[in-house]
Amino acid sequence: MEKLFKLSAHKTNVRTEVLAGVTTFLTMAYILIVNPLMLSEAGMDFGAVFTATALSSAIATLVMAFLANLPFALAPGMGLNAFFAYTVVLTMGYSWQQALAAVFIEGIIFIALTAFNIREAIVNSIPSNVKKAISVGIGLFIAFIGLQNAGIIVDGATLVQLGDITKGTALLAVIGLVITSILVAYKVRGALLLGIIGTTLIGIPLGVTSWGGGSFMPPSLAPTFLAFSFKDIFSIDMLVIIFTFLFVDMFDTVGTLIGCATKANMLEKDGTIPKCKEALFADAIGTTVGAMLGTSTVTTYVESSAGVSEGGRTGLTSLTVAVLFLISLFLSPLFISIPGAATAPALILVGLFMISPVRDIDFDEPTEAIPAFLTILFMVTSYSIANGIMYGALSWILLKLFTKRAKEITPMMVVIAVLLLLKLLLS
Repeated sequence: MEKLFKLSAHKTNVRTEVLAGVTTFLTMAYILIVNPLMLSEAGMDFGAVFTATALSSAIATLVMAFLANLPFALAPGMGLNAFFAYTVVLTMGYSWQQALAAVFIEGIIFIALTAFNIREAIVNSIPSNVKKAISVGIGLFIAFIGLQNAGIIVDGATLVQLGDITKGTALLAVIGLVITSILVAYKVRGALLLGIIGTTLIGIPLGVTSWGGGSFMPPSLAPTFLAFSFKDIFSIDMLVIIFTFLFVDMFDTVGTLIGCATKANMLEKDGTIPKCKEALFADAIGTTVGAMLGTSTVTTYVESSAGVSEGGRTGLTSLTVAVLFLISLFLSPLFISIPGAATAPALILVGLFMISPVRDIDFDEPTEAIPAFLTILFMVTSYSIANGIMYGALSWILLKLFTKRAKEITPMMVVIAVLLLLKLLLS
């Protein structure tokens, strides 16, 4: 393990890395159920999508482990699967086979862009203060997701409001948050993981945790494997669909890589991410393979920050996640049994860990402070990492331009601005 992942150079050990991997996996294991449920609404076979989700996640995360040696996990992205099912299929009227073809083409394009270092150049050109703001925004974003998953925050007359925290999942999540917070305060190793397990067990007498049931054998991939339809693939609508997949995946992945690397103090002195190109290859390969197996776009997961917060620093963390995804093929009833209320406290506290870079943002310089603020604000309020980066980057460019500081704008930032403007016009 030392030779493969250079543990001592990263000031970590096998126990820490494995624990971090288990924590990351448990915070993102919901995708094994949520993704098949969502794509089945588009007419896809639930069991086949479950198997495709687990396999594509494992393959992409293995690439991250061995090629990039970074502690980040990948799986079909939330938001991207919703776009796939509800927009492309149910609203625009395309078949799920056509939508899979669009995802496959997106993956091939991403492999090419990564091979020619275009995606890496985009990542490295993001201004330093915006990078720090991305980490902060992601922290608040996933904390908000945790609150929603638990029913602590619900829809209401004021857009969002406090749910009933005296019963059910919300009560369990509050209890779990107290327990996990105490473990964190005492600096217990594996506090987040222990919190998830403890909260799941407490949920049994509360009637929230229940046995998922079902078979322990992996469902067949046959209904979705290589089920592409390239009909109308060159239509304007389909080109817009492919571009949307490209845009959201690119900037979600960029945001997650920057945010997690910043939190882990893994950025190089010049602000770049080590092994960035290899990390982006994992995303591109995952998306391509995922489409072939039968699932929507695979992307780097923001829940990776849970493992980073537990000390994960190398590919051994992501290897652990990948192995657990493979094991999950045979343990689906167990993962169905872990309620969202049990993982919510971990997500909420990871939000706390992720916002620490806010101390290093230059709030004294308006042309840096305003874009950083907008990055954080739009990431949370629009429920999108990509939107946060979009408004942060565009405002940074415009402020530099209109305050006669255009020399600070690099050619790649101009390219990013054009892509962002295209997204605004086409959305």
